[in-house]
Amino acid sequence: MTKTPPMPANRRKNPPKAATTPPRAAKARPTPEPAAADRDRVVLAAIAGAHGLNGEVRLKLFTDDLSAYPALNGGALTLMSVRPATNGVIGKFREIADRTKAEAMRGTELWIGRDQLPPLGEGEYYHADLLGLPAVSSEGEALGHVVAIDDFGAGDVIEIERPDGKRFMVPMQPQAVPEWNAERLVVDALFAAD
Repeated sequence: MTKTPPMPANRRKNPPKAATTPPRAAKARPTPEPAAADRDRVVLAAIAGAHGLNGEVRLKLFTDDLSAYPALNGGALTLMSVRPATNGVIGKFREIADRTKAEAMRGTELWIGRDQLPPLGEGEYYHADLLGLPAVSSEGEALGHVVAIDDFGAGDVIEIERPDGKRFMVPMQPQAVPEWNAERLVVDALFAAD
């Protein structure tokens, strides 16, 4: 998964991410069905490489607080510490003892079971639930599917890829996205115009 992901306070970052937005809405364009195990997992971070000689790793985070989830990958990895660094975040896992093992873990996604996430409140969503959703206009036109969710400081922005490969962005706000659910995301026709 990509930045998801993952997830419920009003300003939590990427999976798990939740934001206050309109109520949920149904699926216009089929997306590849993920394996059952993948649907039950939410990726919170990925190992970007080794840091130092003692098994620490550089992490790419998709959540604000990885330390809230010490048991990752079904208990295969135990997070002992996480700290900020100049170019990201450094983590230490009990199972990674040296640089060689840390380098071997490069690219490993760090996930939790979906059942470990806190419940969502009204109008909240996890990035992981929106990514890949078909998008339709409020007039019923198929627009494409959600490929990314970004936050440039003023709230989430949904990026939608049209069938022709062109992309456009809409703010994840009630006037632009009046409804969504597990099946589709509805974009107001004014925001979906070319």
